[in-house]
Amino acid sequence: MQEVTAKLRFLRMGPRKVRLIVDMIRGKKVTRALDLLSVMPKRAARPVLKLLNSAVANAKHNYSLNVEDLKVAQVYVDGGPVLKRWMPKAHGRATPIRERTSHINLVLGVMEPKAEKSEALNPKSETNPKLKIKKTKK
Repeated sequence: MQEVTAKLRFLRMGPRKVRLIVDMIRGKKVTRALDLLSVMPKRAARPVLKLLNSAVANAKHNYSLNVEDLKVAQVYVDGGPVLKRWMPKAHGRATPIRERTSHINLVLGVMEPKAEKSEALNPKSETNPKLKIKKTKK
């Protein structure tokens, strides 16, 4: 199976928030995933949509693949570096702020054409024997 990858690194958004969006498109057809992301109200949907469009462009340009044949084979979010900031508080104190970042990896795969169903097995044929259980008296 041919695969096309795209990566988005150092996204200034927490990985937990991005995973909510990514979990919704995993395993879906690309056209369906694009439709879902374009109407999703979450802030993380926009960078994921841009990444998916980039992966589709890679597939078209580099491999001459048709968009209708693509599906989201893998997509996962890893945590990136944490930016540490300080929030001043009362009485000279300060509390830490941890600004998390994310790395998103997206892999598109080409869907295999569905194979024709083989001839249905006849239940009475020898190729599909049924077990005959005899009851015995004890």
